[in-house]
Amino acid sequence: MQQSFETEYKKYLQLLTRNKERFVVWALAIMTAVFLLSFILPRKYEATSTVFIEKNVIGELVKGITVTPSMEQTISVLTYEITSRTLLTKVADSLDMTLGKSQSENEVLIRNLQLNTQVKVKDRNLFTISYTDKNPKLARDYVNTLVRTYIEQNTSSKRGESYGATQFLSEQIKAFNEKLQKAEAEVNSYKREKGGVISINEGKLFEEINSAQQKLYDLELKRRQLEGMRQVTRKGSDPLQLKLVALQKRLDELKVQYTDNYPEVLTVKGDIESVKEQLKLRKGGEVLSLDPQELARIDAEIGALKVSEEGLKRYIASNRQLLQSIPQAKAGLAKLEVEWENQKKIYDQLFARHGQSEVSKQMEVQDKSTTFRIVDPALLPVKPSSPNRLKLMLLGIVGGLAGSFALLVLADQLDPSVKEVATVRESGLPVLAVIPRVRDPLGEAASRLRSRRIFAASALYFLLMLVFPVMEALDMPHMDRLLDSVYAFKTETVNRVLH
Repeated sequence: MQQSFETEYKKYLQLLTRNKERFVVWALAIMTAVFLLSFILPRKYEATSTVFIEKNVIGELVKGITVTPSMEQTISVLTYEITSRTLLTKVADSLDMTLGKSQSENEVLIRNLQLNTQVKVKDRNLFTISYTDKNPKLARDYVNTLVRTYIEQNTSSKRGESYGATQFLSEQIKAFNEKLQKAEAEVNSYKREKGGVISINEGKLFEEINSAQQKLYDLELKRRQLEGMRQVTRKGSDPLQLKLVALQKRLDELKVQYTDNYPEVLTVKGDIESVKEQLKLRKGGEVLSLDPQELARIDAEIGALKVSEEGLKRYIASNRQLLQSIPQAKAGLAKLEVEWENQKKIYDQLFARHGQSEVSKQMEVQDKSTTFRIVDPALLPVKPSSPNRLKLMLLGIVGGLAGSFALLVLADQLDPSVKEVATVRESGLPVLAVIPRVRDPLGEAASRLRSRRIFAASALYFLLMLVFPVMEALDMPHMDRLLDSVYAFKTETVNRVLH
């Protein structure tokens, strides 16, 4: 591997030694071509303006009171706004860049403006706008006009947005105020209609119903006792009747507390039936006549008790119906009140936002919110940003050496002649004889003289070429002036010929 590398190295070294004059000439030719290319390429100039996004101190003082776009929101849409078609069209019109152009040409112009306009954000509140063009004056005017137009449009847009937001909030406040008044009127009307039912205490009403029910039971009990007494009110005493009345009273008392199947109830019923059987079997079986006065008193009390019972029943029935209607009435009121509270909540929020919007509008009108301040306006570029001639020339020097060597190798590969005996032997052909190179002193002297002249001229030419990268490194625009003069003379000559 090492031997192969050395062989190849020697081979290329010998190739370079044999063709050193050609190598130098070709390398200088390639360098010259690159140098010429660096001057022929169209020059482009870049103009840059730096803008500072300044946040006013008042904005921090009224933070939370006003509604203004945040710095992040401003930065996030910055690039899109500056390179928007609308803004670039306005800038191009103001600079007469669209004058005399068709619709399609204007589309191409706007697209080129978008491609050549660069927006870079630095430190969140500082950004630069750059533009590259063949005309340095146009690049400067374009950047300054773009920055000025953007700031004016941004300020106008924010003011319009604040005015629009305030007007919108005012309209919404008016609309929701009407809704709020309507909801409030519905609540008041419902309260007037259902207020008596809604204000009733359900627990207290339930207790009153139970109390009335208990009174009704007491009246019924008393009435039944009187009805029992009505049966035993006779002239003279009758033990069976008295016993029957006592048993009937006991039965009524038991029925209030127990059911008909209760043992004691059944026992009392049995005793009553037994007494009734004894009364039926009593000898004579005639019915004793009643005391008229006592009977009248008992009937009067029974009639009064019945009237009271009917009154209590109506009272209990009406209160039970009232008790059933209370939940529905309260649910209807709650629904109306929730709707009113929702309207009130939205109205209060709108009213608060309206106050914030008013403060924001005043800040925008008086330029007290976020403002754009031009730190460095675009200046007339005196040096083209592209092509980078110094870089191209240095690459041309390196490329010239490499390219010349590559051409030598390529020419050697394309040459079919045999240059070494070993090559013939490796091909398998017989070597009949080897004729040694006959040295010609006069010829070699002439060759060396020619080589020296070529190298001297090449060195002088290379030194002359180095003047151009040195001029570029020292920012000496002599060549640009010369080229401008040539272009101007050419343009003037063409115009004279055409006219």
